[in-house]
Amino acid sequence: MIKRTETKEVRIGGRVIGGGNPILIQSMCNTKTEDVKGTVEQILELERAGCEIIRVAVPSMEAAEALEQIKKEIHIPLVADIHFDYRLAVAAMDHGADKIRINPGNIGSSERVKAVVKKARERRIPIRVGVNSGSLEKELVEKYGGVTADGIVESALMKVRMIEDMDYDNLVISIKSSDVMMCVRAHELMAEKTRYPLHVGITEAGTLTSGNIKSALGLGIILNKGIGDTIRVSLTGEPVEEIKSAKLILKTLGLRKGGVTVVSCPTCGRTQIDLIGLAGQVETLVTEFDDLDVKVAVMGCVVNGPGEAREADLGIAGGIGEGLLIKKGQVVKKLPESELLEALREELMRLKLGQE
Repeated sequence: MIKRTETKEVRIGGRVIGGGNPILIQSMCNTKTEDVKGTVEQILELERAGCEIIRVAVPSMEAAEALEQIKKEIHIPLVADIHFDYRLAVAAMDHGADKIRINPGNIGSSERVKAVVKKARERRIPIRVGVNSGSLEKELVEKYGGVTADGIVESALMKVRMIEDMDYDNLVISIKSSDVMMCVRAHELMAEKTRYPLHVGITEAGTLTSGNIKSALGLGIILNKGIGDTIRVSLTGEPVEEIKSAKLILKTLGLRKGGVTVVSCPTCGRTQIDLIGLAGQVETLVTEFDDLDVKVAVMGCVVNGPGEAREADLGIAGGIGEGLLIKKGQVVKKLPESELLEALREELMRLKLGQE
């Protein structure tokens, strides 16, 4: 069992992170925030997928003002992402942001940062201090001979101290790099130096394939060390894919229970059904049953299929254009390939309704 690093509790809207609370899954909308309808639709879709905190870009006053209406129509904490203009951070909080993400280094003078902190204190809103390897200050790049984990951590802690000196410590820290092992090392260092909650992610990870691999490796190593209070899998694609990946990473590490786990064989020349298509359909099907904690096996042939399927709560083992439906180690029936998915749905529904 993973022993998590002790961090302080921070409240974000109706949720609490840190202090041993569950690691929450976060994503970011790719809609224009001022498009309230489109943004709300995307957030609701992400909620259904399992998103627990959502961040939106606030590049304009119109976007900041849109937060008020968006907040009324969603059910998870809303985080405003601000760069450069401190007035947008102040406006975002006035219009309902549950947390703001800033890099104090690009907000401007200390007076501007003070204005943001003053508003955050008035409204008891946490500030996420974010530093990416791409935004590292020139003097730290020179000090460490390039972009390094030590430089990223020093940069973030300088900004944290700036806000602490303004008598505010309702903070969350994020330090990200697209270099996976640099990111891992930075989080190790940060966890040694602070007890603020950490938001963990591999920034600019890439497309669905490369981004998932880099995120799984990086987040897997970091989380396995007990580090991290919220996570985001950053992918170039539909944000809902980030949620699917984040849930699977947490479940694989034993940091989250519940939901249906699907295992499937890689197929070979013995496979006589469309296992690839069937496995994809099963992956989609089980998203309807997140309240179950069961394992489903989708196997392609008679060599390993029945045995593997018997180790799952429910299983399909393929034959020649047909397959076996297996439940708790016992063959229930043989069905044509076209009926396997619906039979599996019926069994899952029985489990959901407590009929088994």
